[in-house]
Amino acid sequence: MASRSEDVSASIQPVRVIRAASLCERVGIDVVLASETEQVTGSFKFRAARNVAVNTPQQYIITASSGNYGQALAAACAMAGKRCTVVMPDTSAKIKVDGVRRYGGAVEFVDTRLKSRQARVQELAAQNPDAYVSSAYDDPLVIEGNATLGRELAALSDQFDRVLAPIGGGGLTSGIITGLRESGCETPVFAAEPLIANDAARSLREGRIVVNDTEPQTVADGVRTVSVGKHNWAVLREGLAGIVEVSEENILEAVRVLFRCAELRVEPTGALPVAALLEAREEFAGQRVCCVISGGNVDPDRFDGILRDG
Repeated sequence: MASRSEDVSASIQPVRVIRAASLCERVGIDVVLASETEQVTGSFKFRAARNVAVNTPQQYIITASSGNYGQALAAACAMAGKRCTVVMPDTSAKIKVDGVRRYGGAVEFVDTRLKSRQARVQELAAQNPDAYVSSAYDDPLVIEGNATLGRELAALSDQFDRVLAPIGGGGLTSGIITGLRESGCETPVFAAEPLIANDAARSLREGRIVVNDTEPQTVADGVRTVSVGKHNWAVLREGLAGIVEVSEENILEAVRVLFRCAELRVEPTGALPVAALLEAREEFAGQRVCCVISGGNVDPDRFDGILRDG
């Protein structure tokens, strides 16, 4: 029987490292891109989803997702011979909804103005008591899966001084911190978060988990969470060096910059680290910064519109 580490690594693609001189010139900082856009299902979420699907005994998994974790879990369940249902906002990007269904997952839409995704998940869980309820971020198995990226970055750490990654629920950043520290790497980890969805930044300032009243409608749909997870907070409160809060305008500009300067097609959430460099150059001046580009799942029409608007 395969060991857990072997199971976790199955089908995971190595992170793609990109250096683009024109990008460094545009943001005025020495940048290394660590891109997960070529990961299975187009984002880092497959690392966590694979770990969940392999290491839970249940044959049916229920989750809530704006799309990337849902696609990843559907793909991982298909590989593991399991089934899943993904509760998604009715405003979810079509490319992400189609992705869940393409990999065999069932989709349950919810109007988040009337009912939270988590409330619908709990209803489904009550109807299916034998199911495993998987959080896209607040789960030790998710952190463990995302730690595979941290270990990969640790092996590359001689190329940069700081790591900068998107934050929503905290699954990615807590996983990166965990993987780095397990590898003996002390590189500081910073997060990038939309200003209008800044519960993580407020949590770090106040020393406690701060919860949004509703899901913030930032253009970065992958971080529309009401708060960081409890398991994630246990890592983040001590492990994060800081959080940069970024405007919606700079998020969209970062999408354009990555396409024009690095030929990367990314979703707004994936562009958050570069948006942070545009927002706070002085914070990273003189540093070599590794920007984790978390995913590239964006509707073609939406992407073309972002480019046109710029």
